[in-house]
Amino acid sequence: MADVIMDACMDSLKLLPFLFITYLLMEYIEHKMGEHSKRSIEKSGRIGPLIGGLIGVFPQCGFSAAAANLYAGGVITLGTLTAVFLSTSDEMLPILLSEQAAAAVILKLLAMKAFIGITAGFIIDITIRKKKTSECYRYGSAREEYEDSGSICRHGQCGCEKGIVRPALGHTLQIFFFITVISVALNGVIYLAGENFLTGLLLNRPVLGAVIAGLVGLIPNCASSVILTQLYLEGLMGLGAMMAGLLAGTGVGLLVLFKVNASVKENIRIMVLLYAIGVCTGIALDVLGIAV
Repeated sequence: MADVIMDACMDSLKLLPFLFITYLLMEYIEHKMGEHSKRSIEKSGRIGPLIGGLIGVFPQCGFSAAAANLYAGGVITLGTLTAVFLSTSDEMLPILLSEQAAAAVILKLLAMKAFIGITAGFIIDITIRKKKTSECYRYGSAREEYEDSGSICRHGQCGCEKGIVRPALGHTLQIFFFITVISVALNGVIYLAGENFLTGLLLNRPVLGAVIAGLVGLIPNCASSVILTQLYLEGLMGLGAMMAGLLAGTGVGLLVLFKVNASVKENIRIMVLLYAIGVCTGIALDVLGIAV
């Protein structure tokens, strides 16, 4: 067991430079392009789901949080919000890059999430044409909230005002901690239960796997996407189950939505909608035998 723990820690240490470089680049993109991208969502109008789905692919906290704020203020439609939430990959991309996954695999996964988000967003907007009013917005005008401090940065969760090195280092250490804990847990379970047992347990039950993964994805924390991606890379979870969890996951988007949107029932409906889309998509991928 000591060797299991040591191996997991050493494997995680090897990821540190890749994680830091990845987050440093993302912080740079967020500072240089973040505000422009968020305003593109706000001004997107009828093509909101398309813009939201493409922008949501970039894995950083600002976009999903900004979308939650803008929706709560009646600035964007439910379809646009859904597109952003579904396409948001959270920590999937950094983990895939740090594990040096094939570029083709990464691009296919990102394209799949964006396509599902955009398609679902347009279907929702066509079905539900009524635009949300801003009466339920707890912190005043969405525009004022948005322009004042850039969505989630107001809550002190991004460190946007501290340059790019410090936030990148903070994200790196946080994800490194999660990866280490998860790797130790996975290695320990594999050691105790046997790899063949776990592989059969998760991979041979596509429907159950998607249902459980979707619940994991709803956890409003980066740990959920780390867990799902790591399980997929370890071969303990199929593509359908991973996509079910990652589609249901929104990073901190749902957390912000529950904070700024006064209608709890509406928030719950949105959460259930995301979960249903994620699970149904995951099951469909498994039934069709789609792999990347």
